[in-house]
Amino acid sequence: MAQKAERIVVEGAPRAERGKNEARRLRQTGKVPAVLYGGKGAPITLSVNAKQVGAILRSESGHNTLFQVSLAGKPEPAILKDWLVDPTTGKLLHVDLMRVAMDVRMKVKVPVHTFGEPAGVKVQGGVFEVVTREVEIECLPTDIPTEFRLDVSELMLGKQLRASDLTIDTAKMKLLTEPERVIAHVVALKVEEEKPAEAAAAEAATPAEPEVIKKGKKEVEGEEGAEEVEAKAEKPEKAEKKEKK
Repeated sequence: MAQKAERIVVEGAPRAERGKNEARRLRQTGKVPAVLYGGKGAPITLSVNAKQVGAILRSESGHNTLFQVSLAGKPEPAILKDWLVDPTTGKLLHVDLMRVAMDVRMKVKVPVHTFGEPAGVKVQGGVFEVVTREVEIECLPTDIPTEFRLDVSELMLGKQLRASDLTIDTAKMKLLTEPERVIAHVVALKVEEEKPAEAAAAEAATPAEPEVIKKGKKEVEGEEGAEEVEAKAEKPEKAEKKEKK
């Protein structure tokens, strides 16, 4: 279920100064540098409440959450387009916000979560693998789903569930990911066959000289080929002088 933009507000303030010192000062006050762009308006540099943005990223709808940026008392609907996090502390360093036109369809990526125990694992001893964890759709901002859930209980060994198997309200959204894209499958457990001791010993005793010689030959041939090309590229006069020498 999509969240309404008016339910979530992120406080913003104009930012005139830039640079590392200013960004550090903002973070010490609980804010983070940001840029608001897209739509009909010009890009704006601002600072936003880091705690509010962090709560959005940790929410069920994550970066697809629709919210209002309150800037100088004027709210604008937006979503998080990109963000930078300190790998050591996990704190937000910078965020990009994109304006959203409520009456214009937009492209978003929505996570896919599987549930249930595949029959191919429970009964046939296979291995369950998730191949694709999100799909791209096109819809109005208010119709952005928080996730797609896919029941894998009936998935048998050697079978797959694809993007076309997702339950999508085609009246509100359009699937942009290829319908044949595999979301999850059950595969056989790979067991590496052990070679007999004699075969393994013989393989280990086999010298690798032929491969080395072959590789060296290729390198020599490559050098000779390069010399031939260079020789052909020389002018006739220079070639004659070389022969006289």
